[in-house]
Amino acid sequence: MGQTNQQWQERRVEAVAQGVGNALPVYIERARNAELWDVEGRRYIDFASGIAVLNTGHNHPAVIEAVKAQLECFTHPCFQVTPYGNYIELAERLNALVPIADACQTLFLSTGAEAVENAIKVARIATGRSAVIAFRGAFHGRTLLGMALTGKVQPYKKGYGPFPAGIYHAPYPAAWLGVSDTQALASLAGIFAADVAPDDVAAIIIEPVQGEGGFYAASAHFLQQLRALCDKHGIVLVVDEIQSGFCRTGKTFAIEHAGVEPDLITMAKSLAGGFPLAAVVGRRTLFDKALPGGLGGTYAGSPVAIAAALAVTDLIEREQLNEKARAMGEHLIARLTQLAADYPCIGDVRGVGAMVAIELVEAGDPQRPDPALTQRLVQEAGRQGLVLLSCGVRANVIRFLIPLTAEKEIVDEGLNILSSCLKMLQNTRPAK
Repeated sequence: MGQTNQQWQERRVEAVAQGVGNALPVYIERARNAELWDVEGRRYIDFASGIAVLNTGHNHPAVIEAVKAQLECFTHPCFQVTPYGNYIELAERLNALVPIADACQTLFLSTGAEAVENAIKVARIATGRSAVIAFRGAFHGRTLLGMALTGKVQPYKKGYGPFPAGIYHAPYPAAWLGVSDTQALASLAGIFAADVAPDDVAAIIIEPVQGEGGFYAASAHFLQQLRALCDKHGIVLVVDEIQSGFCRTGKTFAIEHAGVEPDLITMAKSLAGGFPLAAVVGRRTLFDKALPGGLGGTYAGSPVAIAAALAVTDLIEREQLNEKARAMGEHLIARLTQLAADYPCIGDVRGVGAMVAIELVEAGDPQRPDPALTQRLVQEAGRQGLVLLSCGVRANVIRFLIPLTAEKEIVDEGLNILSSCLKMLQNTRPAK
């Protein structure tokens, strides 16, 4: 007989660093599309998608077939030693997919944090400058530079410094948190006046929709003003689409909603349907400044992951993933708005496409976030067979990252579980 969840958890406590968190003490044995089964045979509906990695669902047949075919050929000759054609083919596809009119090039890596680090490297070598501006609430990875760029201390940064110098943070425009576009733009002007001259800034990096920060979306107006600011001062605009990219928001990239052309885009997560692959894509004029050997990595551009990504890019049109994201988002917003009418703890319902979130507060008051209820909801949902993820600068947001390929019946089943959990928690709220 196989190991139980509890037995695996006991082994995990002894063998795995506690700094690696787990949302649920549940050990998965198999998965299909938006469903998971644990080692004890229990079924779960997956509203997390491996943290936005599975827009095409678990084990999409086209992705699996592409990977099997690649495994029959080779697994790792290393592109920097003996290159292979599918790396170039995928680069050509991404160069054509990104919303940048100029000639583009692509660099492949393995993780989102690597993509962010290399985007900053490219911006620095192209401009001859060193400073970078990021935003509060941003998440850009757990590497040293990634943590420096990240705009949230707990749990990502505390105790891991000192961080690289020359990084500055501006408030992210989020009306729910009381930050207007005007205030955010004024803060950037304040940074230029008090902290760093604009002609010393290599890049401004922004998530069009913040992921870990709480699914706050920057307005088209703000992003257009940011583009104009970068143009005025010769600053590289880096758009982090690691969580929002590949159709999650109803556009292939979230920045398309604003009609803004970035200079560089970082991407990972759903790029390869569950296989580790990341990329930096952007203007060739920027990449041209890097000398051979200055970019890359031993595992960067795994041919197996690239085969998966080629299958994913085929599926964008074949399965109309952007249309599915828009339809799913409309359905989620409608259902969650109904729940908000019944449960005052849901202070806000927001989303772009299928990148949707609810913010949990006390008695509907935006100034009273409820992180304790948020964690109780994640745990109770897990007990009832629904996988949820929390996030947010105040740790009080539930984010919905359902596979875009999920059947409507499965989505509704998951939302029914969510409703059941909210009802139960409302009736059993601990006394203060």
